[in-house]
Formats: sequence, C-alpha cells, structure tokens
Amino acid sequence: MSSLLLAFEEYLSVTKALDAHTVSSYLSDLVQLETHTQKVLTALDTTDVLSFLATFENKRTLNRKLSAINAFFHFCHKKEFAHGKIKIPMAKVPRNLPKYMDSAEILYRLNQIDRSKIMGLRDYALILFLYASGCRISEALSVERRDIVDGWLKIRFAKGEKERVVPLAPIALEALEGYLHAQGMSSRSLWLNYKGEVLSRISAYKIVIKYLGVSPHVLRHSFASSLIIGGADLRVVQELLGHSSLETTQIYTHIQKQNLADTMHTYHPLRGVS
Repeated sequence: MSSLLLAFEEYLSVTKALDAHTVSSYLSDLVQLETHTQKVLTALDTTDVLSFLATFENKRTLNRKLSAINAFFHFCHKKEFAHGKIKIPMAKVPRNLPKYMDSAEILYRLNQIDRSKIMGLRDYALILFLYASGCRISEALSVERRDIVDGWLKIRFAKGEKERVVPLAPIALEALEGYLHAQGMSSRSLWLNYKGEVLSRISAYKIVIKYLGVSPHVLRHSFASSLIIGGADLRVVQELLGHSSLETTQIYTHIQKQNLADTMHTYHPLRGVS
C-alpha cells in the first residue's frame, strides 16, 4: 500500500474515528479504483472516476465506493496532496421502511420464555435490554456491569468509537438484576453463555431469532419506532441511537406518518362514508 494510502488510513482511524471495518472497506475500494484506471490516484480526474463507477449497477454499492472516493480526495485537497478536488453527488437510493415490532407483540413473546432457569432469565433480560436501550448487538455484548449506574447505561464501544448514555426502563433493569442475581458470577461482562464465557454475537442472534423470529437489529428499529410513534423529538431519538447524522434518523418519520394515517382511517367519523 502506498504511503499516501497509509496516511489516509491513519486519518480515517485517528482523526475521523471510523471503525476498522469501514476503514478497511474504504482502502479496498481505492485500491480497486487504482487497479481499474491503471493510474496513480492523485492523477485521476472526474472522467476516470465516473468510468470506474459506471461498472456498478447497484446504487448502494456505487454509493459505498463513492463515499470512499470523495473522502479520499477531500483528504488529499485538505492536506494539499492534490490540486484538484473531485466531488461527485451520491446516487439516490430508495429507502425501505425499517422492519419493526410493536411493544405489545414483543412483551407477549417475552412472556412465553421459561424463566425458571438461568438461561431463560438471561434470554428474557437480553431481549428486554436490546429493546429498552436501542443498542446494536455488538454494543450490548460489550457492556460491563460498571456501565450501568442509577438506571443509566453508558455505551462505551459505540460505532465510530463514540460514547453515549441511555436511560433504561425499570422493567429492563429488574430483568437484568434478576438474571445477574441468579447468575451469581463476578464476571465484569453481563451476557454469558452456559460455560460462563462472554456470549458470542452469533449466539445472541440465535436467542432473539428463537423467541421473536427477527434479528437483534429489528429490536433497535423497534426502539426507535416506538419513540417516534409516541411523539419523541427526532433529535432526541438521534442522540439515543448514536446516529452522527439526523438524516439517518429521519427514515423513522415515515413510520410516524403511517401510524397517523392508520389512526385516521380507524377512528375518524368519515372513515366509512363514501
């Protein structure tokens, strides 16, 4: 890898605080661009970049490549490694509404869990924890006992290495306390398997699928959707989810509009009048 790409890697990791997976993807995309054009990256012009992007039909893939390219040339321009600054607009990708479950369905399915055994207590507490906090599964599995103080959860290993704090609902705290008391272990980690080892991501995924039939990330969508439908301010939801951009959070406003429409069609006196 060239010294320029190494410098860009350091910039992404240290200055921008992007996670390792994103940094690796950006570098891979740039190497792919260099291979396609057979030119040094700083010698490229807009035509070269568009020629490369034209090889991708999927808009999401195209945008991923474009994010890396735009970030790289912004870095080069900022550090005066290149005279020109290439900036190409993102392709518009239609947004699908995020899949979510309503609270009644989640609680109904949670009540089917056999909590007479430690693993049942753990599964019950984990699912409630995910729904009450809006955590990504990776964030939840990184939580330690010290991260919960006076009903507040400190998420230290968030995406992009940003910290945030989230208040936990009493029912989730009670479930967690019941599980930890029954567990009787002094491990710093909250979520353990039957061997007393830290629960793996795939195991946590299987737990949520087993009881709810959806992935853990659907609980994150459900957390956000419940808040939006309840009337929460979008910027508050953004803060709780740890989104760096409000635009990312705005997808949930479609759920709010749909909920308003459903309520109108159900309760308005003119609903059945033709």
